[in-house]
Amino acid sequence: MAEKHITDVTDGTFQLDVLESEQPVLVDFWATWCGPCKTLAPAVEEIAAEFDGRLKVMKLDVDQNSATASRFAIRGIPALLLFKGGKEVERIVGLVPKATISETVLKQMN
Repeated sequence: MAEKHITDVTDGTFQLDVLESEQPVLVDFWATWCGPCKTLAPAVEEIAAEFDGRLKVMKLDVDQNSATASRFAIRGIPALLLFKGGKEVERIVGLVPKATISETVLKQMN
């Protein structure tokens, strides 16, 4: 399901790919059956392209990676979690405009 600028992450790769990343990481928690997740996907891809080289954007399928979803108390999807220095610094839950995501990312990059 990953797009050009987005990489899939799993329970097995989350520690290395997200928590140990030197760059900030935006993780899109989603599921194949989630309509709002599909609606949000193009905005997430645009964010990934705009911040390419400064922000890693990853997708985590909550149905296939329930351990990570549980670890971060994902109760509703889509959920976008922004990690910086191995810690969650922002959380956006639900279908939001691209501008909201962009503003959230920019706030943490400054």
